[in-house]
Amino acid sequence: MRLGLLAKKVGMSRFYDSLGINHPVTILKVDESNVVDIKTNEKNGYSAVRLSLGKSKRNNNKPVKGFLKKQNIPAFLFSKEFRVSETDNYKVGEKVSVNNFIEGQFVDVTSNSKGKGFAGGMKRHNFGGNRATHGVSISHRSHGSTGQCQDPGKVFKGKKMAGRLGNVQVTIQNLKVLKVDNENGIILVKGAVPGHKDSVLKIFDSIKKNQEIKPVNKSEGHETKDSTQQQPKNDSSNLPNESKANTPENKGEPEQNKNLPEQETSNQTNQPVTNNTEKEVDSKMESNEKPNKTDNENNKDAVK
Repeated sequence: MRLGLLAKKVGMSRFYDSLGINHPVTILKVDESNVVDIKTNEKNGYSAVRLSLGKSKRNNNKPVKGFLKKQNIPAFLFSKEFRVSETDNYKVGEKVSVNNFIEGQFVDVTSNSKGKGFAGGMKRHNFGGNRATHGVSISHRSHGSTGQCQDPGKVFKGKKMAGRLGNVQVTIQNLKVLKVDNENGIILVKGAVPGHKDSVLKIFDSIKKNQEIKPVNKSEGHETKDSTQQQPKNDSSNLPNESKANTPENKGEPEQNKNLPEQETSNQTNQPVTNNTEKEVDSKMESNEKPNKTDNENNKDAVK
């Protein structure tokens, strides 16, 4: 079992998700929630963690003052216990935030319902009432007879009758968490929860759902922040590497670039050389052709 949270009911509103769908939500605010006491199997026979909510400026009695002094914690307004499987990860005075829950998970919410005062049987238990006419007078909304005969001669306990309506502990199950705002300490839960505005609620993981919940730890959050802060530093650290690349040892590429103009000049000087060689070849060809002509003329003379 994981640790839950204590929160105050702010009211209801609407929430649009990424697809633009409108969801009715209840706004729950977690403010100054700290670990106040820890129960262990060795000392108390069960393992639980007691959480506080809010700050108190009222004058506390001596037992409360003694408890606060013993735990070395400030005064608080409300406190509730949550059964947990392990208590080694918690310390007295440790702050608990809304990061305990993640978006998309299901939770159960427990609180006292709204008190509606004394109500009759028709409103409290949905009785049908008596007939409006035909012999019924004055007792149109009464619940009717409540007992039997002389035996047993009494009204059994738990009989549905008129009485106080509301102000009883109610648990609403399988409510989906749509938004977790860590900066403002707000959780948006889909649907309605019991209780009036500013009432204190207990939020804990849904019992009927098999969920693998891995909340973000504080250390992981700091690591991600550090990594994001170190990224620009790595970019700046590349600058000295570039300067190192310009050292005499690593100047291979610039020297090659410097040699390029020389190669161009050599190519330019080689162009006229090739032209001269072509002229010499042409002259030789002409000289070879001339003796051939003279030989032909001599042959003609010999024939004559």
